[in-house]
Amino acid sequence: MGLRPVGALVPRLTRPVFRRRSPAGAQILADWPDLVGPALAAVTEPDRLSAGTLTIACAGPVAMELQHLAPALIQRINGALGRAAVERLRFRHATPAAAAPPARRRSPPGPPPAPIEGVADPGLRAALERLSARVYRGSDGP
Repeated sequence: MGLRPVGALVPRLTRPVFRRRSPAGAQILADWPDLVGPALAAVTEPDRLSAGTLTIACAGPVAMELQHLAPALIQRINGALGRAAVERLRFRHATPAAAAPPARRRSPPGPPPAPIEGVADPGLRAALERLSARVYRGSDGP
């Protein structure tokens, strides 16, 4: 067999992969949240790029919104790719697998609760202080 340059083996290895997914399509998949923004990335998912048509899986009224944004979105994607790979968008009704609710960020706790004053009933005062402590702590516990 002898020694062969690595470059001679690369086409044989990459050809089957590139038949299934083009390099531009792979880059769109990888960079989708950066290309469309976090709000649209949460409710859409690029499906495939074929013959200049990018198929996007989305649910319900998102397709209508994307139709209105199509020219700007195509320009943004092509700008990121560095060439005109996407000419038109096609929408497929589906719930994207990547659609997960964004993680809620907790706000930092404020100052500790002040003691409840001006309430004559000791039972009511104790209940209000417990409520204040739970709100401050951000707990739903008993």
